[in-house]
Amino acid sequence: MNLKRYRLKDYDFKMIILVLALSIFGVFIISSAMGDAGASNVRKQIGGIIVGMLVMIIVSLVDYHFILKFRIPIYVLNVILLTLVLFFGKSVNNAQRWLPIGGIRFQPSELGKLMLILFFASFIMKYREKISSLHLFLLCCGLFVVPFFLIYKQPDLSTSLVLIFIFGAMIFSGGIKKRIILVVLLIAIPVCIGLVSFMLNPDNHVIKEYQLNRIYGFLYPEEYPNIAYQQNNSVTAIGSGMLDGKGYKNNEITSVKNSNFLSEAETDFIFAVIGEEFGFKGSALTIILLFLISFECLSIGIRASDTAGAVICAGMGTFIGMQGFMNIGVATFLLPNTGIPLPFVSYGLTSLVTLYAGLGVVLNIRLQVKRTTSPLDDFTLDLNGKGL
Repeated sequence: MNLKRYRLKDYDFKMIILVLALSIFGVFIISSAMGDAGASNVRKQIGGIIVGMLVMIIVSLVDYHFILKFRIPIYVLNVILLTLVLFFGKSVNNAQRWLPIGGIRFQPSELGKLMLILFFASFIMKYREKISSLHLFLLCCGLFVVPFFLIYKQPDLSTSLVLIFIFGAMIFSGGIKKRIILVVLLIAIPVCIGLVSFMLNPDNHVIKEYQLNRIYGFLYPEEYPNIAYQQNNSVTAIGSGMLDGKGYKNNEITSVKNSNFLSEAETDFIFAVIGEEFGFKGSALTIILLFLISFECLSIGIRASDTAGAVICAGMGTFIGMQGFMNIGVATFLLPNTGIPLPFVSYGLTSLVTLYAGLGVVLNIRLQVKRTTSPLDDFTLDLNGKGL
């Protein structure tokens, strides 16, 4: 690794500021959501941010091409960890997603997202000339299905859905031909419609009973009030915040959070706490920060020096954007209830450190982007590289 070729002015400090601002904001929200009883978890989250920042800075100085050389060990380790979860994982709230190792409990599916991004970036880069061939596309799908199925069986439907979007973004950014995309969509859309219709059948074996009940609670909240109450309370909390919110750690009796009506307030429904205490302004700020981080990843990907860099940035941008959308969608009753953390905000060390590590790779890609003498060069150069 040659650090001398990196220039300080090429380092994306804007990304660091955005991520750190959102993470610090998350600490305050977690503190409010958990109260005095959660002081130890708040300290853990702060420790997670410090560790995450160190990991991000260190990874950002390591040439991502060096990391991608280990694509096979990365993929194998990912599959092993996800398999161990099925046999030795700890179950919490109907899901077996956590793996206890040495007194520490972490969630391999969160780390698995990053590992899949790195693996497919290297794989697509190696076979970029043949990525649109049918056999190679099917091979990509086959390699994706293995970890996808292991995560789905935990069960973790929300992470499974995020993985599908990440995989699609990576394949698209890898340069697959539009005709392949069109064929896949023509097949996938009717299959998905049929699958959803089948899943709504009480006798289906595709999803668990509690997952089906959550879908029913989303579609028919009046008929399933005991299932929809979490999202109804979340919407009430967000709406009660109005424009400016009720204030940070307020003592209002009418607070949904203070009345303990918010379930998983520090993780799945943390956006409801933001909406109630900071109102529309705080909610909008959170969404804007998530959008800017995701957009910055995609922007770096457009200027990446090679296909692998573009794929990694597309994967990380989709990872953050889609996960944020799904968490907020659940909190605002736009999507069925499914547990997924809000990036950089929700309590959870595995998710936090994984995101920081992934952005470290993105920052290294930023250090190696294509350089031109002027931003206008992209518009003034012809196909031969000569000025128009």
